[in-house]
Amino acid sequence: MKTLTLAALLMTTCIGLPTAYAQQVPATPADVAKPGGKVPGAPKLALVKVADGFRDPVGVTAANDGSGRIFVVERAGRVKIVDKSGKVLPDAFIDLTSFNPLGSDVQTGFVEQGLWSVAFHPKFKDNGYVFVHYASLPFNGASIIARLTVDPKSPNQITSEQLTKSVKVLMNIPQPYYNHYGGMITFGPDGKLYIGKGDAGWEGDPLNAGQSLNVLWGKLLRIDVDTPDDDTPYVIPKDNPFAKADKAQLMSLFGINEQGFAQNKIGSRPEIWAYGLRNPYMFHFDQKSGDLFIADVGQNHWEEINYQPASSKGGENYGWKFNQGSYCHPALSADQKCPIVGMLPAAEYPHDQPFENGPKVTQGTGCSAQGLGVANYGGMTKTYLVGDWCSGRLFGVAWDGGASKWQMQEFMQTQLQFTAGNVDADGFVLATNCYCFYTDDKGPNANPVGALWRIVPADKVPAGAEVAKAKGG
Repeated sequence: MKTLTLAALLMTTCIGLPTAYAQQVPATPADVAKPGGKVPGAPKLALVKVADGFRDPVGVTAANDGSGRIFVVERAGRVKIVDKSGKVLPDAFIDLTSFNPLGSDVQTGFVEQGLWSVAFHPKFKDNGYVFVHYASLPFNGASIIARLTVDPKSPNQITSEQLTKSVKVLMNIPQPYYNHYGGMITFGPDGKLYIGKGDAGWEGDPLNAGQSLNVLWGKLLRIDVDTPDDDTPYVIPKDNPFAKADKAQLMSLFGINEQGFAQNKIGSRPEIWAYGLRNPYMFHFDQKSGDLFIADVGQNHWEEINYQPASSKGGENYGWKFNQGSYCHPALSADQKCPIVGMLPAAEYPHDQPFENGPKVTQGTGCSAQGLGVANYGGMTKTYLVGDWCSGRLFGVAWDGGASKWQMQEFMQTQLQFTAGNVDADGFVLATNCYCFYTDDKGPNANPVGALWRIVPADKVPAGAEVAKAKGG
């Protein structure tokens, strides 16, 4: 298949990237973008098939080691390689289903369980470190975050022997319910590992996990994996917002101002970077600016996309379970009044019934926001692409400097069930789709196979390439 590079695209379109305007976190609910806007400079888009035949693909990333390889995560516990020619290699790069002599190490009994994400160390080319995040069968569905080391003699496969020999478990986070795990892990521009953790499940956050600083659920975590020795699983970055909030100290009643006392968060977890999240399954850094977008999967009525500028020092509260997007939780009616807790999202879109006691809608709806990646090509600047798991809609979220507000545009409604995305080595946004909805799930090895797609301007689709069909098409 003919490939398209980002450099070639920019040269052929002769479109320079527009001036970057300073985005702002919305100050009022009226500032939060909804579908119906227009992303500045955005062209008509198409999804070009890169490869298919994947069993429940739920994650994707690039190693950025010069090889051009793309790594697709299969929910059952395998990571497959797509080489730079678009060929899927027959042997799995990682296989967590076979190294344990008692069977798979991955719990997949419910569709939200499985292997979710793979991340490559910023110095992967030198140290061979690759990290995985999955639901553990031996540990009753607990989240395992582990580091594996690639043998340079076998760059396209971590054998069972190499996996067993090299594995280092960083975190084992118990999971009381079988949903709302979160899942994505990735390295930020600062070289630290960021981890999306859901509120641990059921519905309505019965554990009050989102707002509790004493637990890791309902959070975005940040850890330093570059430890002084292999006996240390990870180190808390000194600049984490709660790194010293529970430090051992003598009690003092006087001589400290209220701001000083407010810094004490007894029992808080120092790994926390941001909180008040329901299920941040996908989140992405803008590779150019360092800004962060978090697609937080909503409950029954609203999906939200949060924005964190690169200048952030962490500690943001995104409001769950007090709010769903810019609305109340529970979301009973459009005129319902409640305080806005913490930070408002940059954008939000409704389910087909936005409020429990309100009418149904048909435009711009979905049920599960899957962040795909930040696009800086084809006229788009700092544009976060989001695919919906249920409706197949592809949205873009970007700051409109001229109007000084966020815009959310629906680019198309596909027949795809979006699950995940990332940016490839050339800067293009990738997307995966599966056929693994709750009521139709036949298991990660029996569902119809999914595919890997690349999002490009519609007028730059390579000749002969297969593109995703529109809904009803």
